[in-house]
Amino acid sequence: MMTGNPFALNLQETTDRLRTWLDQFLPWIETNGPAARIIRPEEMLFLQSELMRAGQWLKGAPQTCDSRMQRQISEYRTQMERLRRLLPNLQMSLIAERARLENERARLRAAAGWMHTSRQTL
Repeated sequence: MMTGNPFALNLQETTDRLRTWLDQFLPWIETNGPAARIIRPEEMLFLQSELMRAGQWLKGAPQTCDSRMQRQISEYRTQMERLRRLLPNLQMSLIAERARLENERARLRAAAGWMHTSRQTL
């Protein structure tokens, strides 16, 4: 069990989870293009939760940081840079998924309209 600065430990745990999450996306996007993988809602919720959690810990952290806390902040910053590079690809993926869903909705409306019209003629 690790002891010492609880802020550093919490930030380390969050950073580890973020690193794992980012590791799932970066290689995939780098090899398959920006819209190759659709991010699921639960993945976005996870990301939001981790970022909010880290923000709260950083707000509550003491003004003076020991060397462990400085290392954790540096590692967290590295993961945030990775996320920043990934965000445009995630945005394109979400836009593509939205367009796909809107096309599907239009197709379903047209099919429902056809069914309604065909019932009236019978």
